Amino acid sequence: MGESSTHKTDLQAKVSELPTGCGVYQFLDKNNNPLYIGKAKNLRSRVRSYFRKDPQLQGRIRLLVAKAIDVQVILTDNEAEALILENNLIKKRKPRYNINLRDDKTYPYICIKNEPFPRVFITRRIINDGSKYFGPYTDVQSMKRALEAVRSIFKLRTCSLDLSPEAIQRGKYQTCLEYHIKKCEGPCVGYQSVESYDETIAQVELLLKGHTNALRQTLKGMMQTSSQQQQYEEAARLRNQIKAVETYTQRQKIVTKTPVDRDLFALATARDENAAVGVCFKVREGKIIGREHKIMRQIDGHEDAILMQRYLENYYTQAAFFPDEVFLGTSTAEPNTLNEFLNKQRGKKVLLYTPQRGQKAELMRMVQANADLLLAEFKLALLKRGEDRIPFAVKTLQTDLKLRKLPRRIECFDVSHLGGTGTVASCVVFHNGRPRKSDYRSYKIRDVPDGKPDDFLSMEEAVRRRFKRIQREGTPWPDLVVIDGGKGQLSSAIKALKETGTYGKFPVIGLAKRLEEVYFPDIKDPYHISKQSASLQLIQRVRDEAHRFAVKLQRKQRKSRLLHSELLNIPGVGPRIMQRLIRAFGTVRKVKHADENELSSIVGPSLAKDIQEYFLGQSNVK
Repeated sequence: MGESSTHKTDLQAKVSELPTGCGVYQFLDKNNNPLYIGKAKNLRSRVRSYFRKDPQLQGRIRLLVAKAIDVQVILTDNEAEALILENNLIKKRKPRYNINLRDDKTYPYICIKNEPFPRVFITRRIINDGSKYFGPYTDVQSMKRALEAVRSIFKLRTCSLDLSPEAIQRGKYQTCLEYHIKKCEGPCVGYQSVESYDETIAQVELLLKGHTNALRQTLKGMMQTSSQQQQYEEAARLRNQIKAVETYTQRQKIVTKTPVDRDLFALATARDENAAVGVCFKVREGKIIGREHKIMRQIDGHEDAILMQRYLENYYTQAAFFPDEVFLGTSTAEPNTLNEFLNKQRGKKVLLYTPQRGQKAELMRMVQANADLLLAEFKLALLKRGEDRIPFAVKTLQTDLKLRKLPRRIECFDVSHLGGTGTVASCVVFHNGRPRKSDYRSYKIRDVPDGKPDDFLSMEEAVRRRFKRIQREGTPWPDLVVIDGGKGQLSSAIKALKETGTYGKFPVIGLAKRLEEVYFPDIKDPYHISKQSASLQLIQRVRDEAHRFAVKLQRKQRKSRLLHSELLNIPGVGPRIMQRLIRAFGTVRKVKHADENELSSIVGPSLAKDIQEYFLGQSNVK
């Protein structure tokens, strides 16, 4: 307790000395793992805001600060650099308390490979080797149509040969079928120059970016030049290319007569599922060329403006193209930072705003409708996945106890002591019929004097502390609470729940050991579940686990108390010296067998000698 308090004091002192410049901050836990990564225009001001004594402060933030042991900052020259650095660090380190922004699967990209005579192909892996990537395509059919258009309009190689200048000059390769059916110009044998092929690749990029008007103009200019030079076969080939581009363009929906490049973003949230969906429609030269979306998890405590900000930052820090305009269905938390970043990346001004009326607002309503639809599909998938995973015992327990909701999360309390000394309580958690040990909690009972056993008062204290903490931190409520014991323990638990204002939020039962009887609040007679029922076996398993955990805690505490008291019997050894010895050697047994030099390095030669003499005397007594 003292050590934790010291850490907090040190951390707050460090925060007060942070620089006031802009950059990125990281809260770290005791294992030096990141808890949260954020960016700030003023680092000191932003980080200090986490330590405000404000009762309205979100439970998520209070929990984050309680677990933080250190904070590290990285200064940047401007907010745009901070945005990029923050995004990269979040992807690399995956901090627990940041919004989890991910796809439900790995979506494909169209890649233009960085190599001599680049290939164009589909991939799901991004490699930082200078290659260009277009996507991701959440609509795989639209991606396939784009690639088919590329293959039908342009003559590109599909082989994976090494087309280095040396290999071509050695005459290492021969033309293949693709060349003979006029799908490739034969760069492998020197029939096509690097300059000619790169010109074709530039046209492919225009098509994939949706700039079909610019592509048509380029091809028309080339066709006229070929015609003037009486290269009629080449002019005819270019004419066919122009027709193919026009056919491809006609499939795209025109949403504005203005040939403008826009990205349209909308957000739909499901607070009950702790999830949201962000959607982006890409409009190029007035036509919709594609749609993509991302799933956001762990959104508790984040307003819609923050979620939209995180989605846009994630999208644009990996984008290859930046449009003229960005339309938003929801305003962002930090529009100036985002605008500065977009302007810098594009090299000119990007318009960023939320349409309120007219044709543009109507267009955004269509994007929002798509976001709502995708969110509904995601929730349905979660529901189906959840139903498939629910064990038979959990379903049976709902039926046997006549519960309104599936008891997917069950919490069970038990109390353990030895003749009234060292009283502890345990809270174990089962999710979908399986123990979730990361959620287990233990309590050293404070309200009951040592040596005076009182299971009822101990149970009341444990339940009260547990649900006060849930209220404070905003962690999930149980679907069912099981109290190990009969009506007395159950009544104590109910009293604690009423004190905390949580009674009635979830069902509570007591399970008496002797006859395995189930007790409900305010019902005198016990309820009997068949001994062969899977539901009874489940709550027995939960109860037995709570008992095992409580007994383990009680024994551990008793052993620790006995061992520590042995060290405290040595003259000159107080609580601080004892902690130093235990930290250095791990156990009293190892302290006992340590040589004088080892002990001297920890407590000094004089006390080391006293410790050895004490344990030597204990051995002689035995």
